[in-house]
Amino acid sequence: MAGMKIRKGDRVRVLTGKDRGKEGEVSRALPAERKVIVDGVNVAKKHQKPTRATMQGGIIDKDMPIPVANVAIICSSCGPTRVGYRFEPDGTKVRVCKKCGGDL
Repeated sequence: MAGMKIRKGDRVRVLTGKDRGKEGEVSRALPAERKVIVDGVNVAKKHQKPTRATMQGGIIDKDMPIPVANVAIICSSCGPTRVGYRFEPDGTKVRVCKKCGGDL
């Protein structure tokens, strides 16, 4: 299985599901499950019991994982796009936009 092309901190747009069209920043990437957690997307209500760590109980909003195939990275110049790679002369690997060819 190939590695994920979307990382923590990337700005993405949701392509399918109840949150289609929403944009947000990837707060966490889960490569083993091929999922990402995006701020404000796929929010579930969780009934939290008061514990030592969280003294306040109640219903909390929790961002749940979304499949990485359902999100597209947003290029600063041309909008939602796919990710390609380019190797620099010094051997470093750089992510590039498939639409405009710019660095991501």
